[in-house]
Amino acid sequence: MNFNNYPVMRRLRTNEPAPFGLLLLADEEMQAINRYIHQSEIYVAETDGKLVGVYVLFPVDEYMAEIKAIAVDPDYQNQGIGKFMLNHAGIEAQAKGFKEIIVGTPTIAEKQLNFYRRAGFVLFDVKKDFFIDYYTAPIFEDGVQLTDMAMLKKRLDGKTEI
Repeated sequence: MNFNNYPVMRRLRTNEPAPFGLLLLADEEMQAINRYIHQSEIYVAETDGKLVGVYVLFPVDEYMAEIKAIAVDPDYQNQGIGKFMLNHAGIEAQAKGFKEIIVGTPTIAEKQLNFYRRAGFVLFDVKKDFFIDYYTAPIFEDGVQLTDMAMLKKRLDGKTEI
């Protein structure tokens, strides 16, 4: 990616509508998004005045933040924007005093799992039947029904787990 083309990151303004079109790329149902969106901070990536990405940072507790959703407009994928936003989320979480950041993705989503692993995240839990219990309708990826969610975490102080 050309370093001059990184998007501008900013927190969504309070008078701005949430970019549900982008959020629905990461989370399948509006009701699922509405469960966390009002207790979270929304950050958007802009390129030439166009919203090209979004992530949602949710405070789990005083030590941990969770990326509830992260998505890049399909026309802008594979350009490093997701990696850039993931790094930005870690910087923002650390600036707010959080010690760890976590994210969940389907256990069968090898592309996403590898993306997070390359960014320094490690698997710490699997939420059995998450996609069955949390959503009203079955969700399929590459023809396979999603069931379990892998939870990954990363320490924000650069230390490794003991």
